Amino acid sequence: MSLLVVGSIALDTVITPKGRSDEGVGGSATFISLAAEAFTPVSIVGIVGDDFPQEAIEEFKKRNIDLRGLEVVKGKTFRWAGEYRVNMKNRETLYTDLNVFADFDPHLPESYRRCPFLFLGNIHPELQLKVLDQMENKPLVGLDSMNLWIETTREKLNEVLSKVDIVILNDEEIIQMSGLPLAEGVKSIQKLGPKTVIAKKGNQGAELFYGEQHADFPICPEEELVDPTGAGDTFAGGFMGYLAGLGKKDLDFEDYKNAVVNATVMASFLVESFSTKKICSLSKSEIEDRTKMFIKLMADS
Repeated sequence: MSLLVVGSIALDTVITPKGRSDEGVGGSATFISLAAEAFTPVSIVGIVGDDFPQEAIEEFKKRNIDLRGLEVVKGKTFRWAGEYRVNMKNRETLYTDLNVFADFDPHLPESYRRCPFLFLGNIHPELQLKVLDQMENKPLVGLDSMNLWIETTREKLNEVLSKVDIVILNDEEIIQMSGLPLAEGVKSIQKLGPKTVIAKKGNQGAELFYGEQHADFPICPEEELVDPTGAGDTFAGGFMGYLAGLGKKDLDFEDYKNAVVNATVMASFLVESFSTKKICSLSKSEIEDRTKMFIKLMADS
Protein backbone atom coordinates (compact mmCIF):
# COMPACT_ATOMS: atom_id res chain seq x y z
CA MET A 1 0.00 0.00 0.00
CA SER A 2 1.16 3.54 -0.65
CA LEU A 3 2.40 6.02 1.93
CA LEU A 4 1.78 9.76 1.78
CA VAL A 5 4.51 11.91 3.36
CA VAL A 6 4.12 15.62 4.17
CA GLY A 7 7.02 17.67 5.52
CA SER A 8 10.00 19.87 4.79
CA ILE A 9 12.54 19.60 1.99
CA ALA A 10 15.75 21.48 2.62
CA LEU A 11 19.36 22.07 1.72
CA ASP A 12 21.49 21.33 4.80
CA THR A 13 24.98 22.47 5.67
CA VAL A 14 26.38 20.15 8.33
CA ILE A 15 29.68 20.14 10.23
CA THR A 16 30.70 17.10 12.27
CA PRO A 17 34.03 15.78 13.61
CA LYS A 18 34.11 13.65 10.42
CA GLY A 19 33.95 16.58 8.01
CA ARG A 20 31.60 19.05 6.38
CA SER A 21 28.80 18.92 3.83
CA ASP A 22 27.48 22.07 2.16
CA GLU A 23 23.88 22.25 0.97
CA GLY A 24 23.19 18.53 0.93
CA VAL A 25 19.59 17.50 0.36
CA GLY A 26 17.72 17.15 3.64
CA GLY A 27 14.45 17.95 5.39
CA SER A 28 11.96 15.67 7.11
CA ALA A 29 10.01 14.70 3.98
CA THR A 30 13.23 13.83 2.16
CA PHE A 31 14.59 11.45 4.79
CA ILE A 32 11.18 9.90 5.53
CA SER A 33 10.41 9.28 1.87
CA LEU A 34 13.78 7.82 0.93
CA ALA A 35 13.67 5.38 3.84
CA ALA A 36 10.03 4.39 3.27
CA GLU A 37 10.57 3.83 -0.44
CA ALA A 38 12.68 0.77 0.36
CA PHE A 39 9.43 -0.93 1.39
CA THR A 40 6.50 0.73 -0.39
CA PRO A 41 5.52 3.34 -3.01
CA VAL A 42 5.64 6.89 -1.62
CA SER A 43 3.88 10.14 -2.51
CA ILE A 44 5.44 13.35 -1.23
CA VAL A 45 3.99 16.79 -0.46
CA GLY A 46 6.46 19.62 0.04
CA ILE A 47 7.83 22.87 -1.37
CA VAL A 48 11.21 23.89 -2.80
CA GLY A 49 12.60 26.93 -4.56
CA ASP A 50 13.69 27.11 -8.17
CA ASP A 51 17.28 26.70 -6.94
CA PHE A 52 16.63 23.13 -5.77
CA PRO A 53 19.03 20.74 -7.55
CA GLN A 54 17.49 18.98 -10.53
CA GLU A 55 19.60 15.90 -9.79
CA ALA A 56 17.84 15.59 -6.43
CA ILE A 57 14.44 15.66 -8.14
CA GLU A 58 15.64 12.99 -10.57
CA GLU A 59 16.77 10.87 -7.60
CA PHE A 60 13.26 11.04 -6.13
CA LYS A 61 11.71 10.06 -9.47
CA LYS A 62 14.12 7.16 -9.88
CA ARG A 63 13.15 5.76 -6.50
CA ASN A 64 9.40 5.23 -6.92
CA ILE A 65 8.51 8.53 -5.19
CA ASP A 66 5.50 10.32 -6.69
CA LEU A 67 6.25 14.06 -6.98
CA ARG A 68 2.87 15.41 -8.06
CA GLY A 69 2.58 17.01 -4.62
CA LEU A 70 5.95 18.76 -4.82
CA GLU A 71 5.70 22.50 -5.45
CA VAL A 72 8.62 24.19 -7.19
CA VAL A 73 8.24 27.95 -6.82
CA LYS A 74 10.32 31.02 -7.54
CA GLY A 75 12.71 31.75 -4.67
CA LYS A 76 15.19 29.99 -2.43
CA THR A 77 14.77 26.54 -0.90
CA PHE A 78 14.62 26.14 2.91
CA ARG A 79 18.17 26.08 4.28
CA TRP A 80 19.50 24.88 7.62
CA ALA A 81 23.01 24.59 9.05
CA GLY A 82 24.24 22.83 12.17
CA GLU A 83 27.45 21.76 13.86
CA TYR A 84 27.88 18.64 16.00
CA ARG A 85 30.22 18.37 18.96
CA VAL A 86 32.73 15.56 19.39
CA ASN A 87 30.19 13.19 20.97
CA MET A 88 27.84 13.67 17.96
CA LYS A 89 24.95 14.12 20.40
CA ASN A 90 25.02 17.85 21.11
CA ARG A 91 24.29 20.04 18.10
CA GLU A 92 24.33 23.79 17.57
CA THR A 93 22.06 25.29 14.95
CA LEU A 94 24.09 27.86 13.00
CA TYR A 95 21.19 29.27 10.97
CA THR A 96 17.69 28.48 9.77
CA ASP A 97 16.43 30.24 6.63
CA LEU A 98 12.85 29.16 5.89
CA ASN A 99 12.73 30.94 2.52
CA VAL A 100 9.88 29.48 0.40
CA PHE A 101 9.00 27.02 3.17
CA ALA A 102 7.67 29.97 5.19
CA ASP A 103 4.71 30.03 2.77
CA PHE A 104 4.17 26.26 2.66
CA ASP A 105 0.43 25.58 2.36
CA PRO A 106 -0.02 21.88 1.63
CA HIS A 107 -2.56 21.05 -1.05
CA LEU A 108 -3.01 17.36 -1.78
CA PRO A 109 -3.50 16.15 -5.36
CA GLU A 110 -6.80 14.32 -5.72
CA SER A 111 -5.19 10.88 -5.91
CA TYR A 112 -3.21 11.49 -2.70
CA ARG A 113 -6.37 12.01 -0.65
CA ARG A 114 -7.13 8.30 -0.57
CA CYS A 115 -3.69 7.04 0.48
CA PRO A 116 -4.13 4.32 3.13
CA PHE A 117 -1.05 5.42 5.12
CA LEU A 118 -0.04 8.98 6.00
CA PHE A 119 2.93 10.38 7.89
CA LEU A 120 2.91 13.98 9.05
CA GLY A 121 6.47 15.19 9.34
CA ASN A 122 7.60 17.83 11.80
CA ILE A 123 5.68 20.90 10.57
CA HIS A 124 3.32 23.35 12.28
CA PRO A 125 0.28 21.57 13.81
CA GLU A 126 -2.07 23.83 11.84
CA LEU A 127 -0.55 22.51 8.61
CA GLN A 128 -0.85 18.94 9.89
CA LEU A 129 -4.55 19.56 10.57
CA LYS A 130 -4.98 21.02 7.10
CA VAL A 131 -3.57 17.83 5.58
CA LEU A 132 -5.86 15.64 7.69
CA ASP A 133 -8.88 17.70 6.62
CA GLN A 134 -8.10 16.95 2.96
CA MET A 135 -8.02 13.17 3.38
CA GLU A 136 -11.10 11.47 1.93
CA ASN A 137 -10.61 8.16 3.71
CA LYS A 138 -9.37 7.24 7.20
CA PRO A 139 -5.69 6.43 6.74
CA LEU A 140 -3.39 5.04 9.37
CA VAL A 141 -1.68 8.25 10.48
CA GLY A 142 1.75 8.70 12.01
CA LEU A 143 3.04 11.97 13.45
CA ASP A 144 6.29 13.66 14.40
CA SER A 145 6.60 16.93 16.29
CA MET A 146 9.19 18.92 18.24
CA ASN A 147 9.78 20.99 21.35
CA LEU A 148 8.91 24.26 19.56
CA TRP A 149 5.34 23.14 18.83
CA ILE A 150 5.00 21.64 22.31
CA GLU A 151 5.94 25.01 23.80
CA THR A 152 4.11 27.38 21.48
CA THR A 153 1.09 25.62 19.93
CA ARG A 154 0.13 23.02 22.50
CA GLU A 155 -3.63 23.33 22.00
CA LYS A 156 -3.35 22.75 18.24
CA LEU A 157 -0.88 19.93 18.77
CA ASN A 158 -3.32 18.21 21.13
CA GLU A 159 -5.99 18.54 18.45
CA VAL A 160 -3.73 16.80 15.95
CA LEU A 161 -2.87 14.08 18.46
CA SER A 162 -6.58 13.30 18.85
CA LYS A 163 -6.73 12.43 15.14
CA VAL A 164 -3.62 10.24 14.70
CA ASP A 165 -2.76 6.59 15.38
CA ILE A 166 1.01 6.68 15.87
CA VAL A 167 3.30 9.24 17.50
CA ILE A 168 7.08 9.10 17.09
CA LEU A 169 8.97 11.45 19.43
CA ASN A 170 12.22 11.41 21.32
CA ASP A 171 12.07 10.62 25.02
CA GLU A 172 12.81 14.21 26.05
CA GLU A 173 9.87 15.50 23.99
CA ILE A 174 7.51 12.98 25.59
CA ILE A 175 8.64 14.07 29.06
CA GLN A 176 8.31 17.74 28.06
CA MET A 177 4.84 17.22 26.61
CA SER A 178 3.50 15.34 29.60
CA GLY A 179 5.52 16.69 32.53
CA LEU A 180 5.83 13.06 33.64
CA PRO A 181 8.43 10.27 33.58
CA LEU A 182 8.62 8.48 30.23
CA ALA A 183 6.26 5.53 30.79
CA GLU A 184 3.63 7.69 32.50
CA GLY A 185 4.08 10.38 29.85
CA VAL A 186 3.37 7.84 27.11
CA LYS A 187 0.11 6.88 28.81
CA SER A 188 -0.95 10.51 28.98
CA ILE A 189 -0.30 10.89 25.23
CA GLN A 190 -2.22 7.70 24.49
CA LYS A 191 -5.20 9.13 26.35
CA LEU A 192 -5.27 11.98 23.83
CA GLY A 193 -5.85 9.53 20.98
CA PRO A 194 -2.88 7.62 19.53
CA LYS A 195 -2.71 3.95 20.52
CA THR A 196 0.95 3.64 19.50
CA VAL A 197 3.80 5.78 20.83
CA ILE A 198 7.46 5.29 19.98
CA ALA A 199 10.11 6.90 22.15
CA LYS A 200 13.41 7.44 20.33
CA LYS A 201 16.32 7.44 22.77
CA GLY A 202 19.36 8.21 20.63
CA ASN A 203 22.20 5.77 21.26
CA GLN A 204 20.00 4.01 23.83
CA GLY A 205 17.68 2.68 21.12
CA ALA A 206 13.90 2.99 21.14
CA GLU A 207 10.83 1.89 23.06
CA LEU A 208 7.55 0.83 21.48
CA PHE A 209 4.30 1.32 23.38
CA TYR A 210 1.33 -0.34 21.66
CA GLY A 211 -1.71 -0.01 23.87
CA GLU A 212 -0.70 -1.82 27.05
CA GLN A 213 2.07 -3.77 25.29
CA HIS A 214 5.67 -2.66 25.36
CA ALA A 215 9.02 -3.60 23.79
CA ASP A 216 12.59 -2.27 24.04
CA PHE A 217 15.03 -2.10 21.12
CA PRO A 218 18.77 -1.36 21.06
CA ILE A 219 20.44 0.63 18.31
CA CYS A 220 21.66 -1.18 15.23
CA PRO A 221 25.45 -0.76 14.95
CA GLU A 222 26.60 1.34 12.01
CA GLU A 223 29.93 0.95 10.23
CA GLU A 224 30.90 4.56 11.00
CA LEU A 225 29.00 7.48 12.51
CA VAL A 226 29.51 10.37 10.09
CA ASP A 227 26.37 12.54 10.36
CA PRO A 228 23.28 11.90 12.50
CA THR A 229 21.19 14.57 10.77
CA GLY A 230 17.89 13.06 9.67
CA ALA A 231 18.27 9.81 11.62
CA GLY A 232 14.96 10.32 13.43
CA ASP A 233 13.11 11.06 10.19
CA THR A 234 14.74 8.05 8.54
CA PHE A 235 13.59 5.92 11.47
CA ALA A 236 10.04 7.21 10.98
CA GLY A 237 10.21 6.53 7.25
CA GLY A 238 11.47 2.99 7.74
CA PHE A 239 8.76 2.36 10.32
CA MET A 240 5.82 3.68 8.28
CA GLY A 241 7.17 2.31 5.01
CA TYR A 242 7.47 -1.18 6.46
CA LEU A 243 3.90 -1.09 7.80
CA ALA A 244 2.52 0.17 4.49
CA GLY A 245 4.53 -2.44 2.62
CA LEU A 246 2.79 -5.26 4.50
CA GLY A 247 -0.24 -4.58 2.31
CA LYS A 248 -2.85 -4.68 5.06
CA LYS A 249 -4.60 -2.35 7.49
CA ASP A 250 -5.21 -4.96 10.21
CA LEU A 251 -1.86 -4.62 12.01
CA ASP A 252 -0.84 -6.26 15.29
CA PHE A 253 1.91 -5.90 17.90
CA GLU A 254 4.29 -8.20 15.98
CA ASP A 255 3.92 -6.05 12.88
CA TYR A 256 4.80 -2.94 14.89
CA LYS A 257 7.81 -4.65 16.49
CA ASN A 258 9.09 -5.71 13.08
CA ALA A 259 8.56 -2.16 11.85
CA VAL A 260 10.78 -0.80 14.64
CA VAL A 261 13.49 -3.30 13.69
CA ASN A 262 13.44 -2.15 10.07
CA ALA A 263 13.25 1.51 11.11
CA THR A 264 16.34 1.09 13.28
CA VAL A 265 18.23 -0.59 10.46
CA MET A 266 17.41 2.21 8.00
CA ALA A 267 18.56 4.85 10.48
CA SER A 268 21.84 2.98 10.97
CA PHE A 269 22.58 3.28 7.26
CA LEU A 270 21.64 6.95 7.06
CA VAL A 271 24.22 8.09 9.64
CA GLU A 272 27.11 6.53 7.71
CA SER A 273 27.29 9.45 5.28
CA PHE A 274 26.42 13.11 4.96
CA SER A 275 22.99 13.96 3.57
CA THR A 276 21.28 11.12 1.67
CA LYS A 277 24.34 9.62 0.01
CA LYS A 278 24.33 6.25 1.78
CA ILE A 279 20.60 5.68 1.87
CA CYS A 280 20.31 6.43 -1.86
CA SER A 281 22.98 3.87 -2.70
CA LEU A 282 21.47 0.96 -0.72
CA SER A 283 20.52 -2.33 -2.34
CA LYS A 284 17.73 -4.56 -1.05
CA SER A 285 20.30 -7.23 -0.19
CA GLU A 286 22.24 -4.79 2.02
CA ILE A 287 19.06 -3.92 3.91
CA GLU A 288 18.12 -7.58 4.28
CA ASP A 289 21.59 -8.60 5.45
CA ARG A 290 21.80 -5.90 8.11
CA THR A 291 18.25 -6.65 9.27
CA LYS A 292 19.15 -10.31 9.76
CA MET A 293 22.28 -9.28 11.64
CA PHE A 294 20.31 -6.93 13.89
CA ILE A 295 17.69 -9.58 14.67
CA LYS A 296 20.45 -12.03 15.60
CA LEU A 297 22.13 -9.38 17.75
CA MET A 298 18.90 -8.81 19.68
CA ALA A 299 18.33 -12.54 20.10
CA ASP A 300 21.86 -13.04 21.46
CA SER A 301 21.73 -10.12 23.89
